[in-house]
Amino acid sequence: MIRDYREADIDQVMDIWLSASIKAHDFVEPAYWESKLSDMRSVYIPTSETFVFEVNGQVAGFYCLFGNALAAIFVSPDYQGRGIGACLLNDAKSRRESLTLTVYRANDRSIKFYERHGFHSRGEQMDSYTGHPELIMEYRSY
Repeated sequence: MIRDYREADIDQVMDIWLSASIKAHDFVEPAYWESKLSDMRSVYIPTSETFVFEVNGQVAGFYCLFGNALAAIFVSPDYQGRGIGACLLNDAKSRRESLTLTVYRANDRSIKFYERHGFHSRGEQMDSYTGHPELIMEYRSY
């Protein structure tokens, strides 16, 4: 079930974000993700529209929208491969006519996932924090 994020979800959301970030981005040192926990908790989550996927009272995944940007979408490693990411992404697409996102060029699995769901590459940029190239991807419903 997808529902609006509640402040009480923050610890579960942070655990998912950290574990899934480390797993998906094994080309970036885990210490980088750990250093961003405070910003995620106090800046990014509170300023975004955040929605969670709940399974038996536990948060299994979440996504954040910031304007028309899909700022984050993460599924707990324990729940990956069960269609939760697709449900979250489809929900996000239903809330906007267009979405943009960035994804690391080295994250082939996520790039293929986004392409299967109608996203197209619109360019490339360098992530100034990690020094890794990112694709800029876009989805349009029209």
